[in-house]
Amino acid sequence: MGLTRQASGISVWKEDFTLGDKEISQLTIALAGNPNTGKSTVFNALTGLNQHTGNWPGKTVLQAKGRYRHRGKNITLIDLPGTYSLFANSVEEQVARDFICFGKPDAVVVVVDATCLERNLNLVLQIGEITDKLVVCLNLVDEARRKNIFIDELKLSTELGVPVIPTVARIGQGLDRLKDVIDDVATGVLKPKPIQIQYGGELEKYIAKLAKEVKEIFGEELNPRWLALRLIDGDQTIISSIQQYFNNQEETKGDLLVEGDL
Repeated sequence: MGLTRQASGISVWKEDFTLGDKEISQLTIALAGNPNTGKSTVFNALTGLNQHTGNWPGKTVLQAKGRYRHRGKNITLIDLPGTYSLFANSVEEQVARDFICFGKPDAVVVVVDATCLERNLNLVLQIGEITDKLVVCLNLVDEARRKNIFIDELKLSTELGVPVIPTVARIGQGLDRLKDVIDDVATGVLKPKPIQIQYGGELEKYIAKLAKEVKEIFGEELNPRWLALRLIDGDQTIISSIQQYFNNQEETKGDLLVEGDL
């Protein structure tokens, strides 16, 4: 019996974060963002009453997940803990990082606050180092206008290499377009190319060398450049997460081999 991507460790991670009801989700979308960006408002506006809360597996961090339908698809939306970065300095950051990296969502939406955009872009750039399936939800544009802040979302999209959708989530403004773009990115109709930060000089040589070695070990299963950066940074938590991920893969393969012999 052959193994497919859906029968790998990826599916094990996804099973922990899906709703587990009778409906089948065609797409799984992660919702990320700094605290106080209106991320929960976006989540509530998209999913309505079709939500479930609990704890992340093995963590005391609250998990919220929900579902909505769009273009005939059942879409599961995972509300990641609000974080300022993915450097795993807290359990919330580790949860968000691990789901984006190992859960392999079909797209990641980063909600940013239009009134303090610069601070929020740090997370956008970090997520763009992990996945290219990225959408920026530029929320609170009404409050930005009241403060005489006007953002050219088309230019911002060009600079970041990802779609930027302005919204006012509390009144539903822009959410229909956001859902269209999420679907386009998740299904490959739209292919973002997030800007990659270049660290210059000798550091780039070390990154390239280590990324090559990482790719030889893990193939395309993990983003080699991103993982190289984390290892150079001395992130010990990523090592345990990698071990857990591949342990899940081996357990799944073992289960499938047993089933194939029956």
